[in-house]
Amino acid sequence: MAHDCGHDDGPGQGLAGRGLAEALADAEVRCTAARERLTAPRRRVLELLLSADAPLKAYDMIATFGGDGAPAKPPTVYRALDFLEKQGFAHRIESLNAYVPCRMRGDAHRAAFLICDCCGAAQEFEPGLDAGFAAAAAAGYSVRSLTLEARGLCPACRAA
Repeated sequence: MAHDCGHDDGPGQGLAGRGLAEALADAEVRCTAARERLTAPRRRVLELLLSADAPLKAYDMIATFGGDGAPAKPPTVYRALDFLEKQGFAHRIESLNAYVPCRMRGDAHRAAFLICDCCGAAQEFEPGLDAGFAAAAAAGYSVRSLTLEARGLCPACRAA
């Protein structure tokens, strides 16, 4: 996304240093508890997501996968993303065809995002959708998944 709001970017949501190391260690513990493996490619893709300040497209991760700038093969990254989504470590923002790390804890939460049309930032939040799910249940539906994407301007872009 082009950034044309005219505001100075502050610190993003990306993790670095100790915060990144703690998040990766937590992912390792969660994988072990689920009897899954956080393989090196999965860990690297999660690291790229956690350290990013904005949603990442798969091909951006493929291009920067290797620490020395060497690209990965697309199936490696796509398989890692699939695993991370299934384990609750990442979400796909469909309208952007991009991925973000899950910033919320808990086994079953609804993926909902506030997406800035100016700077491209995406913030995850927990939507209040109980009435909608009650209506779906009353109609006989069993909702398996839901992704909500709300577009607008973030506070920094609104102030610019």
